[in-house]
Amino acid sequence: MSSGFYEEVFGVSGRVALVTGGSRGIGEMIAEGLVRAGATTYISSRKVDACAAVEARLNALGGPGTCIAIPADVASLEGVDALTAALNERESRLDILVNNAGLSWSAKLDDFTEKAWDRVSDINVKGAFFLTQRLLPMLRAAGSRERPSSVVNIGSIGGLAVADLDNFSYTASKAGLHMLTRHLAHVLVKDHVNVNCIAPGLYKSMMTAPVFATEEAERAVLRAQPMGRWGRMEDIAGLVIFLSSQAGSYLTGAVIASDGGASTHG
Repeated sequence: MSSGFYEEVFGVSGRVALVTGGSRGIGEMIAEGLVRAGATTYISSRKVDACAAVEARLNALGGPGTCIAIPADVASLEGVDALTAALNERESRLDILVNNAGLSWSAKLDDFTEKAWDRVSDINVKGAFFLTQRLLPMLRAAGSRERPSSVVNIGSIGGLAVADLDNFSYTASKAGLHMLTRHLAHVLVKDHVNVNCIAPGLYKSMMTAPVFATEEAERAVLRAQPMGRWGRMEDIAGLVIFLSSQAGSYLTGAVIASDGGASTHG
């Protein structure tokens, strides 16, 4: 088979994508992969300077895709609506939406506050729901029976299994996002909008920073990993690209663990 077959079936070149929380961590990895694969990739996060820095770095890669930053806070409906309006000013369709923006909060059970619950739930579940809702006209415009548009929610293995951490609102919200993925997939399949979820394990980000704060701590965590390594940009971005390509077009409502085998390694 010619290389053109693989580029057509597994490619996202020329597609329009939006990655929330795209200025750091897993979101930045996904955005880089999409740019390298030829997609016009919009990134969004609350911090203007961080967005601008990632936009410059990814555009310096020299293509074939491009990165465009639109700072916004998807934890509030005002932020969701502002991001939606800004994207509509620039594009008529959206092929790929990656709901990656997320927050965690740790506190002992007896001390866990309403603020700690609401802040996390607002961005991890509510923001993902309402941004998807607001962008449905653009997603529907991009999707077809032959090539559906793609929503990829970024959950967590914390939503699949209980860990020895006091992050109650985080795990509940990620489990909720997994179920929301299935529900949206069920409703939107006839609109040619596929909705899937990736549940990452050990990737380097602000959330996992305590794990690699010291070499000793990092070695201890990696010893417990079946593959003995961190997730890489190619791992998470490659999975998003697969789900958003022709190769993944028959897949919707799935929750896929990207964790090096940790969630199934009893």
